[in-house]
Amino acid sequence: MRVRDDDLDAVTPVDHDDTDIGEINEIIGFHIRLAHGACYRHFTETFAELDLTQKQVSVMWLVDDHPAISQIDLGQRLRMDRATTMTIINRLQARHFLRREKSPTDGRKQALFLTAEGEKVLGAAKLAIREHENWVKSRFTDAEVKTLMELLARIHE
Repeated sequence: MRVRDDDLDAVTPVDHDDTDIGEINEIIGFHIRLAHGACYRHFTETFAELDLTQKQVSVMWLVDDHPAISQIDLGQRLRMDRATTMTIINRLQARHFLRREKSPTDGRKQALFLTAEGEKVLGAAKLAIREHENWVKSRFTDAEVKTLMELLARIHE
C-alpha cells in the first residue's frame, strides 16, 4: 500500500509487519486457540496410522486404567455428554477394541473392558502419545511444564 504525501506530492511506502495482529495479541483465548490448533495438528499427524481420535484414545486409556468402569462414570470423568460418550464407545466396540458387559455390581449399568485388540492398539497409541507429549514439552523446562499444567487446570476445573 502506498500513501500520497500531499505536501511533497510524492508516493511513500507504508511499512507493514505481517506478524502484527494488533490488540488481538493480548487476548488469552486467542493464544489458547492457536496452541490448541498446533497441538491438535501434531496429534493428528502422530496418530494418522492408528486412525484414532484424541477422545477415543482417552476412552480406551481410562477403560484400561479402570476395567469395568461404567459408561456414565467414564463420560463424567472425561467431561463428555452422554451422546458423545455413547458414540465413541459404539465406534470402539465396532472396531473390536472395547466390549460392554453387565456391571458385576449394578445390573442397570454397562461395564466397559478393552479387548485384546484394544489393548494392543492402546499400547501403540501410548507410544504415539509419548512422542506427542515430548514434542509439546520440548518447548518448556520441567518447571515450566509443571506450571503450565497447573495454570491450564485453573481454567478447566
